Amino acid sequence: MTTFVLLHGGGMGGWTWKYVRELLEAKGHRVVTPTFTGFGERAHLIGRGVGNATNVTDIVNVLQYEDIKDAVLVAHSYAGTVVPGILDQAGDRIASIVYLDAIVPHSGERIASLMGYMPEDQVVALDAMLDRGEGPIGSGVDAMQRAAAKDHPHMMEPAREKWLLDNLSDQPMRVTACAIPVGAETIKRPVDYIAAEHTVMTAMHDRARALGWTVHNHPGDHALLVGDPEGTVELILQITDSRQ
Repeated sequence: MTTFVLLHGGGMGGWTWKYVRELLEAKGHRVVTPTFTGFGERAHLIGRGVGNATNVTDIVNVLQYEDIKDAVLVAHSYAGTVVPGILDQAGDRIASIVYLDAIVPHSGERIASLMGYMPEDQVVALDAMLDRGEGPIGSGVDAMQRAAAKDHPHMMEPAREKWLLDNLSDQPMRVTACAIPVGAETIKRPVDYIAAEHTVMTAMHDRARALGWTVHNHPGDHALLVGDPEGTVELILQITDSRQ
């Protein structure tokens, strides 16, 4: 039995791992799917002060209070920005790391400028505004994802896509604007990166290769964990077996 800690992407929550979790548990594995503060069923905790460090603490606490050791940490999308901080504080509890079409940040970078949403100087000004207790609390990422899906539907059956889109929620603006304290370049152990073929994360795939990470290709899109949970689980288990 392996313990998997699955970390969700932006505008999502632990719920997004529903199909992957069912498949892993059916194979006898322990699966933990926490939700970051300000996301999903914890959206009522959204606030201007909720940033990357908050979400790192969320998971470090889960690892401690659930007494999780030798875990496989799987990070989708936004969660890639949280993993380095988790490893910095609780790396002894993590056996291996899988990035699932996730963001690969360097220390000090900000998601909004890294992903091309806003120029860096505007993001810095926005972060300062949030520090003063001013500005937007949420980022509107859920509305952005729903709008994008109208032009580029996900690679999954319509009913499943509706389930995905209906359950999206906002996320803290601070998460998008704050400087990431601990970046991926600080990770000094092997990382496996699953790269979706149809995605906005192509530049992140290049970053993973530049860091010397092992990159595995998947023919799906950025929501592969929902659109192809079987293929996603197969890749994760192959990677896990190769690291043991």
